[in-house]
Amino acid sequence: MDTKYELSPEHTVTLDTADHFARLELAPLFARMDDEEWWPEDGMRRVGDAGFLGVTIPGEYGGSGMDFVSHGLVIQAFARHNSSFCLSYAAHENLFINNLYRNGSREQRHKYLPKCIRGEMIGALGMTEPGAGSDAIGSMATTAKRDGDHYILNGRKIYITNGPIADVMIIYARTESDSGTKGVSAFLVEKDFPGFSVAQKMIKMGHRGSPTGELVFDDCRVPVENLLGEENRGVGIMMSGLDLERAAVGAHTLGICERALELSIEHAKLRVQFGQPIGTFQMVQAMLADMYVAVESTRQLVYHTLFKCNAMKQGEGGRGQIHKLTAAMILHCGRSVMSVCENAVQIHGGSGYMWETEVNRLYRAAKVSEIGAGTNEVRRMIIAKELLV
Repeated sequence: MDTKYELSPEHTVTLDTADHFARLELAPLFARMDDEEWWPEDGMRRVGDAGFLGVTIPGEYGGSGMDFVSHGLVIQAFARHNSSFCLSYAAHENLFINNLYRNGSREQRHKYLPKCIRGEMIGALGMTEPGAGSDAIGSMATTAKRDGDHYILNGRKIYITNGPIADVMIIYARTESDSGTKGVSAFLVEKDFPGFSVAQKMIKMGHRGSPTGELVFDDCRVPVENLLGEENRGVGIMMSGLDLERAAVGAHTLGICERALELSIEHAKLRVQFGQPIGTFQMVQAMLADMYVAVESTRQLVYHTLFKCNAMKQGEGGRGQIHKLTAAMILHCGRSVMSVCENAVQIHGGSGYMWETEVNRLYRAAKVSEIGAGTNEVRRMIIAKELLV
């Protein structure tokens, strides 16, 4: 097995710098974001000013030109201190910025990337539909028909992170109704395009400060130059993007796991029952030990996957070893973060059950890690299919 996934000194600096920023700037926002489903309007600009947008993008477009590992480390650090903000950050940075750079034309990059990297525009990606979740391709009902210099989009997307606040989105739509998986294309859609609207902002169990919405396309006119990649070749963009998304989600879950363990250790030292800190009780120690094992195993698998994603070439992904690895990684991460956060709530006892506590926010946020970017069941299907090739 290739074990070349130790962080370099530069990677460690990136992680520590992002952690310092998140602890000072993002952590104080976490409670209000969760309690009020509030999004800080200047939040993405502040992150951009600090140099944490466009991590993987060359300086030509305003980015930092670092590698995908660095991208994951920033997500890990942000998730430690504000998982809600981190979810929107990851959707903007990974699902939109990184996706556009990998698949867009030079003109598209220059049009959107600089503003997105400065935080002046917020990006999103629309794949899931009311009738198309795990079967996102086969059941896709959103259509795009060529009409002169425009495509006309009709349909709906749902559960879209950043949907209510996005200025520009990558949207998948069916361009050939009888071509199966080959008839899907990707488009860059701006919020002001005629025929686009946000139907609703959705209320979630966790990550409540990260706006999620339903998008509607009613004869939405998209200029031909906003076709991302080639017509009817959107599935390749989608599948390679899913592998990178899973790697990013893994880094997100790692940050949540780390914070839940940190809070639990602090509580076990300070909470006194029967005349002594609860950390002296063997059953609490056993939970802490299990949490540590889950965190460290998650860390190693996440870092290994991030390094493997570094080597992904254009158009690669959606098949083979990297597809199997990202599915396995996020499957493990989802199970680990649920276990770690459940133990964290248990160690905190009654306070852990209270809505306003940080450990409760982490517990509620953890569940989506077993659902988003492909459910646990889909992840198992991917792994098994690749094993049996």
